[in-house]
Amino acid sequence: MRISLLAAGLGLLLAPAVAQAQSTNSGTDKFAQLGTELPTPNEYRAASGAPGSKYWQQRADYNIKVSLDDQKQAITGSETITYTNLSPDVLAYLWVQLDQNILAKNSITASTNVGQVTNGRLSFQDLDGQLATAEFDGGYKIAAVTSANGQALKYTINHTMMRIDLPTPLRPGQAVSFGVKWSYNISDQLKINERSGYEYFPEDKNYLYEMAQFYPRMAVYSDATGWQNKQFLGNGEFALPFGDYKVSITVPADHVVGATGTLQNASQVLTAAQMKRLAQAKGAKKPVLVVSQEEATRNESSRATGTKTWTFDAKNVRDFAWASSRKFIWDALEITQAGKPVLCMSYYPKEGNPLWGQYSTEVVAHTIKTYSKYSIPYAYPVAISVHGPVGGMEYPMICFNGGRPEKDGTYSADRKYGMISVIIHEVGHNFFPMIVNSDERQWTWMDEGLNTFCQYLTEQEWERNYPSRRGEPKDIVNYMRTDKSLQSPIMTNSESVLQFGNNAYGKPATALNILRETVMGRELFDYSFKTYAQRWAYKHPQPADFFRTMEDASAVDLDWFWRGWFYGTDRCDISLDGVKSYRPNTRNPSVEGPRLQNERKAQVPSISVQRNATDIKTTAVDDKPELKDFYNGYDPLTVSPADQQRYQQYLTGLTPEQQTRLGGNLNVYELSLRNVGGLVMPVVLQMTYDDNSTELMTIPAEIWRKNNEQVTKLIVSPKNVVSFVIDPFQQTADTDLSNNAYPRQATPSRFDIFQSGQAGNNAQQPRNPMQQAKESPVEKRENKPNPQ
Repeated sequence: MRISLLAAGLGLLLAPAVAQAQSTNSGTDKFAQLGTELPTPNEYRAASGAPGSKYWQQRADYNIKVSLDDQKQAITGSETITYTNLSPDVLAYLWVQLDQNILAKNSITASTNVGQVTNGRLSFQDLDGQLATAEFDGGYKIAAVTSANGQALKYTINHTMMRIDLPTPLRPGQAVSFGVKWSYNISDQLKINERSGYEYFPEDKNYLYEMAQFYPRMAVYSDATGWQNKQFLGNGEFALPFGDYKVSITVPADHVVGATGTLQNASQVLTAAQMKRLAQAKGAKKPVLVVSQEEATRNESSRATGTKTWTFDAKNVRDFAWASSRKFIWDALEITQAGKPVLCMSYYPKEGNPLWGQYSTEVVAHTIKTYSKYSIPYAYPVAISVHGPVGGMEYPMICFNGGRPEKDGTYSADRKYGMISVIIHEVGHNFFPMIVNSDERQWTWMDEGLNTFCQYLTEQEWERNYPSRRGEPKDIVNYMRTDKSLQSPIMTNSESVLQFGNNAYGKPATALNILRETVMGRELFDYSFKTYAQRWAYKHPQPADFFRTMEDASAVDLDWFWRGWFYGTDRCDISLDGVKSYRPNTRNPSVEGPRLQNERKAQVPSISVQRNATDIKTTAVDDKPELKDFYNGYDPLTVSPADQQRYQQYLTGLTPEQQTRLGGNLNVYELSLRNVGGLVMPVVLQMTYDDNSTELMTIPAEIWRKNNEQVTKLIVSPKNVVSFVIDPFQQTADTDLSNNAYPRQATPSRFDIFQSGQAGNNAQQPRNPMQQAKESPVEKRENKPNPQ
């Protein structure tokens, strides 16, 4: 591995050559600043990433009355919306979202959804879902749209959007109130995978309802997009303005209701015992049962003929959701966050126990505390987790989560951790996008990616070595390895993203983890991330606001990172192609002469020389010694007095420091690095020395700034390096570890041995008795179309 260097001034001689070799790029400069890719800063959005001096946003306040028909599984509602124009623009019309129309008979979602029969196979579930969607009429039936004085307003419905034409244009600073009446049929969530619906329990003939997108909602009008009236197709979720809500929910008298906001009429809908238990949650150390399993089980056989109206109030939220059933067990635990009480609660049927009673509310509380630490303090009064048919969906202060044990109460490790993870994820959405209110219709990653990253942090603080599915760089490698035709950049509209789960959740979460652990460091990253959350709490950030804030608060130029991870589909694959080892030439003939003689002796003679030693008995010079002269006995490596004199003269021209360095025990290694995957990344390098000690070095990504494809790096060390390994802890999502080590290291793996004719027969393959059967973990949108 080591060869001699004939020049004493090693660094001085090599530096110009290295600089020249690294001075060019082919193709796009991956370190070019994001110029045209980002919008021009203005008085509404500053170049720092903060809201501008004249930032504005609209406001929508709601007074909603809704009734649940438990016999027909239908909703009837009316609302008064007060819309305040805080923009500098005059508005001639308003846009209202009718997201429930995704299940209308003429839905463009159903007509444009794609699918296929794979290898001649189609599951009953997929077929049933196709048929149920085609047969079900779940769209809004708009009965009336009226002004504040009851006059009919002209409106136009375009699939999931409704335009209301105002009699008089709405000027800056003005507000307008109008009313809408509607109804629709609630879908069977187990047949039609959506974000809202019911579950029917045939054993006790009861229904459990999880209700969202149940009312016509105002669209966002902003400085960045004007009206956000892009149609709701299924993947791109919601963009909503903030406002205050008063919602009255009429349900069968024996139902229990959980909802966004605080209950305003507890004395009218709860028993004295329930109110007492709810009050006990304020000082409790563990969740208090407001409605026990025994009470919920007895309630299952009740069939009240009357109704109760539950009234909730929610301040400064962007949306509202609720759940209702006579099956609900209800527990509560109050925590204090930033000096304010937060009532953490869970609603679940007995089918959710023992998992839900043991974990749900504790996980809610843990999530609120942990997210508050990494972003902004949670300021809402309640946080609720509901178990029902929806696998995972989020709304302000309330979320719907899956994760049900088997009927006998047993569950696998996958089911337990899947349930905990989905609760963390959906409760975490209170921060992104319910408070930091990004545009989900355009950019799924801005809430799902950031939230999945915080979910990873929260999981790791729940239990040491928690089995997180996303966040670790090694867990995104398989996706990054896939063909580029199967990927899309993170900066792709929500409805056009390929491999939705990996792209919108996994990749951005991993990118943020790499920023935190490898590029920026925890201190700089955490400060910048909190700054973003603080700047944009209860506002509408855009991607550029996030990118700019992370740089502005850290003084770290990250344009190369956003370009590679968010605007491209390159992968990380850094190859250590070779290492050259050098030692300084001391110029001391008493040192260098013997060294070179020893090296000469150590050289293995060629095969010809070896055979000639026996085949050629004598040479011409052997036969005629008179042919020999001075050079036949001369050894140029023999030290002469003249050599010593020249060496002493050389030393007189060096400083004492240079003399010490020349005679020191320095090792110089020249590493040839190649960017095979195209994604510029830091080079995390581990060196192992001949004394078995190790050293870890992180070389910033800027090493690639003059040549994005290949560079050489000099490492100078007083110790002998026996091996180099790139990314030893798999912190950069390197997709090919086989080229990361020098000398090369074999990658250990396993293969199965089987009898001929048994290949592919899983029933006959050996099974590890210690390995539990894998289940599909409960995750965000496991019950929704196209989760991946």
